[in-house]
Amino acid sequence: MRCNSSSSADKDPQKLKLDWSQWVWPGPRRIFSAEEMARAGEQPWPVSIEHYVYGNVVVLLAINYNLMPRGLVLWTVLAALGMSFSGLWVAKSLWRQPTRTRLNLYTLGAVFAMLGSLLLLKFQPLGLGPDLDRTEMRGVMLAFVAAVVLALTAWFFLVLIRVQQIESRLRELDEQAQHLKLARRLATAQIQPHFLFNTLASLQHWVDTQDPRAGSTLRSFTQYLRATLPMFERESLSLQEELHIVRSYLEVMQARMGARLQWQIEQSPEVDEALPLPPGLLLTLVENAIGHGIEPALRGGRITVSASQSKPGQVLIEVRDNGAGLSAQAEDGTGLANSRARLQQLYGERARLSLLPLSPGCLSQLHIDLQGAQP
Repeated sequence: MRCNSSSSADKDPQKLKLDWSQWVWPGPRRIFSAEEMARAGEQPWPVSIEHYVYGNVVVLLAINYNLMPRGLVLWTVLAALGMSFSGLWVAKSLWRQPTRTRLNLYTLGAVFAMLGSLLLLKFQPLGLGPDLDRTEMRGVMLAFVAAVVLALTAWFFLVLIRVQQIESRLRELDEQAQHLKLARRLATAQIQPHFLFNTLASLQHWVDTQDPRAGSTLRSFTQYLRATLPMFERESLSLQEELHIVRSYLEVMQARMGARLQWQIEQSPEVDEALPLPPGLLLTLVENAIGHGIEPALRGGRITVSASQSKPGQVLIEVRDNGAGLSAQAEDGTGLANSRARLQQLYGERARLSLLPLSPGCLSQLHIDLQGAQP
């Protein structure tokens, strides 16, 4: 009996590799493009960090006041506040552009500035500052070096956290976009199987019996399919395209239902034909009007689709039928729920879809406020 004792590390040689460049040029390798930063990296700088840093500096200065050399109290306070301001300025710059190169250039600049300051503090070639004994000088230098090392460490972890934050946000946005894309495809797949099969069955019967309705219905059915199939890849359709799909659908349904279905499409000239709508939204409303209103009624009924301007900057689209009407326990089905979600995605709070009972029939109203930014 053979036993496979290979570990996961053996299966993935990349995990055994040691990135030696991190010893001399540390930091994340990921570089974000301008588009990625604009998409996910525009989180504001947390002002609470400044309050935290300055607050701690003041507390530390107060605690160590008695330990400061009397001749360097003012210089120590000014140096601490100046280093805090400079360190925060660098941190803000790294927050905006958290790159490995920028981190290491700032680190080198801080190291050289620290070495230069230590040399000036030790030798005082210009005679600046008071004379300090060796113990005091060593304490000041150690405090200065500790503050610089602390700042460099904070910058390093800030860049790592910031890069992870942006990567996480980009993944979240990609997942949301993928989810919305799948939901949109599912929501716009409103070609119901029974409609397709029943229409094809009717066409076959009319062709076999040489019924004159076969030619016109086949043309309308073909137009319907040509218009609806591209909906799967579109984020929105114009009002004109939506009405074209609805017209083809109603022509097919009227050929099948005969005198039991009457319909009319009305569009006011002041309504923009390029008005974007979620793909298949009007088709869903018309399908519901026929399926739940006209077909259950023995006498049939009439459907009116209208687009008008209720007031300047506001569009009102209605689907009205005089069929069986809404039941007392009527709730939104999958089609209407998806329609509301896609409408929210396209227009936000500037659009609403409502269903109102009529006597007889039902009225679907779509209100769109165009006063805000266009989608």
